[in-house]
Amino acid sequence: MKVLIVGGYGTFGGRLVDLLLGESRLTIFVAGRNLTAARAFSAERQGAATLVPLELDRSNCGALLRKVKPDLVVDASGPFQVYGNDPYKLVRDSLAVGSNYIDLADGADFVAGISVLNDVALQSGRFALSGMSSFPVLTAAVVRKLAKGMESFDEIAAGIAPSPYAGVGLNVIRAIASYSGKPVKILEDGVWRDGTGFFDSRRYVVNVPGEVPLRSIRFALTDVPDIKVLSWDWRHVKSIWMGAGPTPALLHSLLWLAAGLVKMRLLPSLLPLAPLMNWVINTVRWGEHRGGMFVEVKGPTSKRSWHLLAEGEGGSYIPSMAAEAIIRKCLAGQRPKSGARSGHLDLELEDYAPLLAKHGIKTGIREENEATKSLSIYEKVMGEAFARLAPPLQDFHRRKSSFSMQGKAEVVHGKSLASRLVGKLFGFPAAGENVEVIVNIDVVPRGEIWIRIFGQSRFSSRQSLGCGRHEGLIVESFGPLNFVMAVVEEGGKLLLKLRGWSCLGLLLPNCLMPTSTAFEHGAEGRFNFDVDIGLPMVGRIVRYTGWLEHK
Repeated sequence: MKVLIVGGYGTFGGRLVDLLLGESRLTIFVAGRNLTAARAFSAERQGAATLVPLELDRSNCGALLRKVKPDLVVDASGPFQVYGNDPYKLVRDSLAVGSNYIDLADGADFVAGISVLNDVALQSGRFALSGMSSFPVLTAAVVRKLAKGMESFDEIAAGIAPSPYAGVGLNVIRAIASYSGKPVKILEDGVWRDGTGFFDSRRYVVNVPGEVPLRSIRFALTDVPDIKVLSWDWRHVKSIWMGAGPTPALLHSLLWLAAGLVKMRLLPSLLPLAPLMNWVINTVRWGEHRGGMFVEVKGPTSKRSWHLLAEGEGGSYIPSMAAEAIIRKCLAGQRPKSGARSGHLDLELEDYAPLLAKHGIKTGIREENEATKSLSIYEKVMGEAFARLAPPLQDFHRRKSSFSMQGKAEVVHGKSLASRLVGKLFGFPAAGENVEVIVNIDVVPRGEIWIRIFGQSRFSSRQSLGCGRHEGLIVESFGPLNFVMAVVEEGGKLLLKLRGWSCLGLLLPNCLMPTSTAFEHGAEGRFNFDVDIGLPMVGRIVRYTGWLEHK
């Protein structure tokens, strides 16, 4: 199979090449205006696929396409929002030489408008699929998954938050700049109205069940195809909103302010600033190398949401995976049906599953309804991951009324004077082996009060569900100090990972935050715990390990 990728050495085209490098049945033409760049890109890569650098101008490529005769043309260049008066020339040229066509378009009008070539595509027996990227193909597949078995829903929202280290191309920035601060059509309360691109915003927490959630992110309204194509599929839906959450937050805030200047007509457009914006976002980077995505459907009494978490480089490949999936289907003899259309119905979530898993990308579904309101705080925060815990842990954390457990523990202290003083301040237990332990859990309206008795020592804390910036986390309070923890499931174990701390509501610097390794497991059919607490520059304060069973 011969695949020609326009923008093949660019950000998303290049990643598509990398995703397909291991396929020996492919000849990939790495095409673009700069032949030197295409050659350099191809020379840097080794794989089973054959790479052929090619100089191509998408505005005048009919003769070259007739010469190469690719089976499939992929447009990964863009920005599709500013393709001019003849935006579908490459599509027509591809169909005219007998090639199929797909693109990674993110422009709503471009994707919706490709259907004007439907008759041409049908007559040639070829397909032309537009928008083959995260928006709208992945979002549409997720909505179909979430809708199964759900009585009704009238709102759809989605957002993508790339890692600050993911890297984006100039054409992506140009696309964003073209509509920032300008009207973007959205569906709200059953009425189409103008929102403001990259200015209207919402906060959301991407929170895959059983994983460390992303920090609360502000998502800004984007001009993507989903708003239109999802309204075609779900005509009863009254509100559709799509956003992007660039990080770090400071850079997003600056972009938001610039979009505000366009909105107030103090700037005509951000498009002339695109090169500067591109340099800043690809140079000024800090924070966690993590990205994510969410899709949410909401009805009168219930809500379902799908979450995606990508650690490291894996997330940067997601926008190119729809194109990868289509190409792999073609190689397997499962070619999409002929016609020119938005491609959002041509893949299902199951098609994505092996591609996401290959890059260690994790996903999960959360549900909120009348039944979930009565769940324990750990069941709520862990969602579907709670069922993967060892049975003794499930029994411990699902109880909705107060209870007590008893057992034995070993307590070890740090050796320094400072660590012993801190231990006494918090009331941590004295060192010892086979220490008698009693844990009383008082279930209260907004959480749980934990009273731990080790021999003659007693200390207590309050655990509650986080909200606001701490949504998706557990907050444990020791007097005025609050410690924010992610609840992680790993091989049936429950891990508590510190994500922040505060005193009387005032955030404290993470560089001074206590260190903690805390997990629970179900060895020998009992509830087992292992907690190791320390301080920077001080070292261990206390470690206590042991087991509990019902009194």
